[in-house]
Amino acid sequence: MILMTEPFTTLTATVFPLPVENIDTDRVIPARFLKTTTRDGLGKYLFTDWLPAGLPPDRGAVLAAGANFGCGSSREHAAWAIRDAGFRAVISSRFADIFRVNALNNGLLPVQVSPRFLARLFDLLDQRPDAPVTIDLAARVVRFEGEEELFDIPAYKQQCLLKGLDDIDYLLSIRQQIEHH
Repeated sequence: MILMTEPFTTLTATVFPLPVENIDTDRVIPARFLKTTTRDGLGKYLFTDWLPAGLPPDRGAVLAAGANFGCGSSREHAAWAIRDAGFRAVISSRFADIFRVNALNNGLLPVQVSPRFLARLFDLLDQRPDAPVTIDLAARVVRFEGEEELFDIPAYKQQCLLKGLDDIDYLLSIRQQIEHH
């Protein structure tokens, strides 16, 4: 069994805030960088047209963005670029469906929270940019400074992330159960 990525259990990290709605996949990674079929090296192009100076080196491992994150074209490269840039999770109040699937399939956890919870997170980050957030995947909860909210994730995708497995490896891990039925 090959691990797709390192297992994701509990992550406590600082957050890179992008309090902007409707960040489409072309803003995440412009189309001119989609000529590759490998995941490596795409992180340097993350938000390249939007943040010409690049991401700050102390950006943390969590990205927080406004509603409707990952809308636009169905480009798996967007999840690849975010993951290659060192992010393990994205918090938003709404994700485009195809982005959510691509993220989960590539070891990136999309954490969907209420607009109220996200607004409070952005308020905290305005006051204290280095404030940490904790994401507990097993409990399906995200928390910061006394605030806490549950998030939804398909059970099998939760297990994949907890174990660092892709879909094929997950199915192989339950092969005996499948064969038994």
